[in-house]
Amino acid sequence: MSETKADKPESKAAEQPEFGNEQAVIQHFQGMRTELGQLWSKIGELDIDRNEHTLVIDAIEPLDATRKCFRLIGGVLVERTVGEVLPAVKKNREGLEMVIERLRQQLEKKKTELAEFQAKHKIRIKGEDAPEDSSQKASTSAQPQGVLA
Repeated sequence: MSETKADKPESKAAEQPEFGNEQAVIQHFQGMRTELGQLWSKIGELDIDRNEHTLVIDAIEPLDATRKCFRLIGGVLVERTVGEVLPAVKKNREGLEMVIERLRQQLEKKKTELAEFQAKHKIRIKGEDAPEDSSQKASTSAQPQGVLA
């Protein structure tokens, strides 16, 4: 009997695409760096939103719960009381904190993947120092030097 693709167990090698040339390696590496940048950007945006929520909470918490306040919901300004708005703003802030934490975990995972990919393909970035490894110091010029991105 022959095994079909579905019958074979998936391995880590099956997840990693093979690259035929340096250009493909560089493009994949740059794509991974772009993903990291996007994660940093999203974390920054959400962190700003969380800080704004904290400012609102600090401003309205000491107020009387029956006092009128206004809240912007979907571009519409609605009149509510402090007692109605405060729990909602606190819940939103907690949600933002959870999302930020998950994104930070993803970021750490992606950083690790990027470092492993960089080491595996011996990628050096212009302007960065070469890694200080005793085995590389003893290497000869006949050995491949890696990819310069």
